[in-house]
Amino acid sequence: MVLEINSENFDNEVLAYNGVMVVDFFANWCGPCRKLAPILEEVEGELKNVKFAKINTDENIEMAKKYQVSGLPTLMVFKNGEAVERIVGLMPKSSIITNIEKHI
Repeated sequence: MVLEINSENFDNEVLAYNGVMVVDFFANWCGPCRKLAPILEEVEGELKNVKFAKINTDENIEMAKKYQVSGLPTLMVFKNGEAVERIVGLMPKSSIITNIEKHI
């Protein structure tokens, strides 16, 4: 299940997490973001040792600024609380998995 995060719980949920976590920076109005959602559900089902979270950039503008998210969707891979990968735009499932697996 994808964890919904915000600026108030980001540090506790993402930065304090010991392992690999993928954070989906999205907006409800973003067409590519809506297309990415079911792809991420499939990826989550395949990568059992990776935690997935999403954050709405319209409701958490300060977090989008902090992580320099300028294009949507943006996936950020965190490993032990450190940002190690940025995936911008709608990509095929295979590319997303490849970019995440190199940090597992």
